[in-house]
Amino acid sequence: MLDRTLPPAVRLMSQGGDARIAINPQTGINRYLSAPMPAHGIAYASSTANDLSPDAFAHVEWAAEPILRAGLDAGGYAEMLEGMRCRLRTAYGLDDDTGIVFAPSGTDLEYVALAAHAGRGGIRNILLAPDEVGSGCILSAAGRFFAESTALRVATEAGTAVPGLGPVDLSHVAIRDEQGPPLPSEEVARRIEREAAAAVARGHVALVHIVHGSKTGLILPDLAQIDALRSLWDARQLQFVVDACQARIDRQTLAAYLDRGIIVLLSGSKFMGGAPFSGFALVPRASMDQAQPLPHGLAHVFRRAEWPREWKGRAILPDSVNAGLALRIESALFELERFVPLSRDAVGRVVQRFQRALSTMMARNGITAVPGHTGADMLIGTLATLDLRGVDDALDFDAAVALYRRMAADGVRLGQPVRCLPGRNGTGWAGTLRIALSMPQIVTLERLSDPMLDQRLCHDMGVIERALQHALNEARAQNEEVMAG
Repeated sequence: MLDRTLPPAVRLMSQGGDARIAINPQTGINRYLSAPMPAHGIAYASSTANDLSPDAFAHVEWAAEPILRAGLDAGGYAEMLEGMRCRLRTAYGLDDDTGIVFAPSGTDLEYVALAAHAGRGGIRNILLAPDEVGSGCILSAAGRFFAESTALRVATEAGTAVPGLGPVDLSHVAIRDEQGPPLPSEEVARRIEREAAAAVARGHVALVHIVHGSKTGLILPDLAQIDALRSLWDARQLQFVVDACQARIDRQTLAAYLDRGIIVLLSGSKFMGGAPFSGFALVPRASMDQAQPLPHGLAHVFRRAEWPREWKGRAILPDSVNAGLALRIESALFELERFVPLSRDAVGRVVQRFQRALSTMMARNGITAVPGHTGADMLIGTLATLDLRGVDDALDFDAAVALYRRMAADGVRLGQPVRCLPGRNGTGWAGTLRIALSMPQIVTLERLSDPMLDQRLCHDMGVIERALQHALNEARAQNEEVMAG
């Protein structure tokens, strides 16, 4: 039972998703240690999930008031989402005929790309970096349910096929070598080509799952390699979808993908700073026109208004309402519309000083950055993955998860660890943590003078440093007790 003392808007935003969105009544947070409201403490956790900024929360409470007072019917829900489509197109400078599908999470968005290419003899979904995308995406990208129930409260069994999507074969392509550094884009493209050739030879559509801002900020392959791959087969044989769910992507790059007919998946609950969970897929008009009618199994996952009117077969979806999703998207759009007017120089100033303060803190503690790409676009620079092996090479992935939770209990929330580096003696996975800026943080920090900005960032890094050391000391003391016991 959800705590009735929570503000009504919080209760509403905590509904209309799968089990991950639920707030624990004892802790007041979800399983990602966040909640759709402002929180005390230090949070650089936008790589995983956000609390709401005070301004966004005030805005959402205002937006929720008429819904809480008079309710929301299907017509009103459809009208709200149409307005949000217009706002997204304006914010990102999209063509008016770009289709937008809304989803209760980024994981659900995987079904959009599959639906766009279903009914053509089967799909081979070539998924890059399965450990660097959302954990449930491995199931949804294979056309399977990923949870025990959907946002429509339909009971499902994780791992079972979504009816009507047809045969989906999933293959994986690594984007890091065995020691951790990312592979060159050319090598990733060669691996994709081999997988695509095998799919085409069997008469399947090869659906290549590009990453633009993985959990550790990687972008692979680059546009030159994408264009080279596109030249090898026609669009009936080879298609692409971009996982940009971190939303660390600028308008020009977004346009470059869409101009190539590529579907782009975004989340409002990562860099954008909106409440957890929400997602939207940007779909070129040609992809909608060429798609078969929606598979009937998606009626267990989506509501009618969440898909563009132009998409064939959307009438099979229930004409019902997800007010919680509408408010979560509203919180993300509020932050996006505040961020978009900032100049590139203004954003770059904050990102540069963030990187400098973070580097200083890392150097004091023997922490290095997980290898990434040099020359990546500026918004990717808002995310860093910390390699904790220099702190203690016995810190494996599970120990890093424990650190992450201990730090959150001390009021410091970072991004979850990621499996991307080999553990001690080359076995298992090493400990990592992630630290990242969000749009609302940049909007706030950009207003500060250079000295005040540096002071604020240095203060925050100091708080993070102390929380990390405290968590490490607690872990070591606990280990000593176990060894002595």
